Amino acid sequence: MSERLDKDEKRISGMFDSIASKYDRMNHGMSLGIDRLWRSRFVRQLGRKIPGNATVLDLACGTGDLTKALSEKGYHVTGLDISSEMMAVAREKCRYLSPKPTFVLGSAAQIPFKDNSFDAVTIAFGLRNFDNRELCLDEIRRVLKPGGRLAVLEFALPRNPTLRSLYLFYFKHVLPLAGRLVGSGEAYGYLVDSVLAFPRYEDICGEFEDAGFTGTGFKSYSGGIACSYYASAPGR
Repeated sequence: MSERLDKDEKRISGMFDSIASKYDRMNHGMSLGIDRLWRSRFVRQLGRKIPGNATVLDLACGTGDLTKALSEKGYHVTGLDISSEMMAVAREKCRYLSPKPTFVLGSAAQIPFKDNSFDAVTIAFGLRNFDNRELCLDEIRRVLKPGGRLAVLEFALPRNPTLRSLYLFYFKHVLPLAGRLVGSGEAYGYLVDSVLAFPRYEDICGEFEDAGFTGTGFKSYSGGIACSYYASAPGR
């Protein structure tokens, strides 16, 4: 399936602004709560590659679940997102943390930080929303320190035919119905379309390599329902 989705930044930010207050319930419900386990595993994997006091840019941070988890591990985290309403939820969620994350309104297509600013860049369930991934990956590589880590957590599609069929039925029929019932039909529809259109596994690793990253790889979660991707910035 080729990508033909409207990912205009104003449209995407407006959509996420409109669902910010119920986004967490939607996200946890969509994954049946398993996203918490994925996120925990993802943070543990990152911890094997970068020290606990490292600087991390959490791109497309949304309501801050990953930002919070990283901060709780001692990382110095900056969350960046195009949705001010989503970040308002994130700030409230992280208000008692120490070190407390910093939140910045901004786009992955024009990251408002100097070159070589971060030890790691993370993206949880946001890479598929970037309108120009090539440009965004160039920006990510720019703000990473030499040898810095890019780590991405994203929905995928199981490769096992039986599990894939069950998952696609749930994804194409149950989720859109749930979205309409809670008054978020547009957001759920976009979610389904964006996941199905998003390249995965070796294809995303190939995009990382084309952008100049090295040491690319991926790990499937829960039979391939989600996947973590990783790569390193050149120079070390």
